[in-house]
Amino acid sequence: MRLRIFALTVLVFVWIAALFCAGIGAQAPKPAAAPPKAGSASRAQADGNLLQVMRGILFTNSNVIFSAQSHDPAAVKRDDDPTQSTDPLKGTYNGWEAFENSSIALAEAANLLTIPGRVCSNGKPVPVQNADWIKFVQGLREASMASYKAAKSKSTDAIVDVSDTLTTACANCHDVYREKTPAQGGMAARCTK
Repeated sequence: MRLRIFALTVLVFVWIAALFCAGIGAQAPKPAAAPPKAGSASRAQADGNLLQVMRGILFTNSNVIFSAQSHDPAAVKRDDDPTQSTDPLKGTYNGWEAFENSSIALAEAANLLTIPGRVCSNGKPVPVQNADWIKFVQGLREASMASYKAAKSKSTDAIVDVSDTLTTACANCHDVYREKTPAQGGMAARCTK
């Protein structure tokens, strides 16, 4: 009987010691992290260069909008396996929803064009501090939201009209910062005036 009590006491002691060694009960619980203050945001980080952001997000999504000039979004059929489609118009979220999603993607991508620290493919910094750059980005955002509104209306005519607005918004910036002739320095002069 004494042996059982002794064994049980040792077992309880080992169990309590294990709990303290593991840190349970040895430390007071840590308070939860304070939620971010209203209006504050974590610092955005630029991972891709401007060319990668343009090709990966802006080019592909603007082409969805531009496709309305020759295709009725409601008439585009899904791929046999829409989950594997690389064409947003034929994928899972096709038709007018693809136009809505692409419009929002373009508006959100405008934010990416203002992140300090991003560079062009030539290594020059994106001129996020320039007043005209900020104006051009705002023009892209406004054109993108006009595109979203047109997509919500499900009007092909409205999408065709807004395609011109989007083209103009892109060209305004490209004419200043992208299109560089060899005499202007070519690609090495991109992101400069």
